[in-house]
Amino acid sequence: MAEATAEPSQGLSRAEEEAVFYHEAALNASWTGVRLAVGALTFLFGAFVFAFFYLRSLNSYHLWYTTSTHPSMAIGVTVMVLVVVSAVAQTLSLQRIKAGHKGVWLAGATVALLLGLAAIGVQVWQLLNLGFWPGSSGFASVFVGYNPIFIAIALCAMIWLETLIMRCRPIPEISFVEQPPTYAEAFSVQRFQASLSAFTVTWNYLAVVAVIAWILFYLVH
Repeated sequence: MAEATAEPSQGLSRAEEEAVFYHEAALNASWTGVRLAVGALTFLFGAFVFAFFYLRSLNSYHLWYTTSTHPSMAIGVTVMVLVVVSAVAQTLSLQRIKAGHKGVWLAGATVALLLGLAAIGVQVWQLLNLGFWPGSSGFASVFVGYNPIFIAIALCAMIWLETLIMRCRPIPEISFVEQPPTYAEAFSVQRFQASLSAFTVTWNYLAVVAVIAWILFYLVH
């Protein structure tokens, strides 16, 4: 699944040359955008990590973690496992589409989508049924602050994956292993590949965040 643009032949019209230029810009924008997104998300989630350890070290009035502040370990494990398995399923199926097996990727991506949505649903249910309120302790404040943010970002990622699934359906399977006959078709496939690779990086990153959050909120606290 090469993402490099095929070398244009000589004698292209001005409109075709501009199309090649904008196509290259779109491919570069995909990778630049995902790197910036991961950097921004690192600062965002890093703020919660800082707040976690800062409030934990202060432990003002011994209210960092109280006996009533106890989220369900089973729910925490479920959310973390669902996100991680979703990311693994998407990554493994990505290797198959590189070999031209579009149907395998569509199946794996659909499984990843359902698992991701299930993780979001479980987190929403958890927030609606907490046994403590946000201001009951420092831990509760960080926990309740982090989860809606993660839910919103994970939901955006799942919407992104759903659009990729729909974009993939009309692409001929052979286009993933052989150069399409026209520049327009080749550009369409390469942009899809770039977007899919960018999504994979982002979703795998969020899976790592989910693991770190589980460790902090359910093992360290």
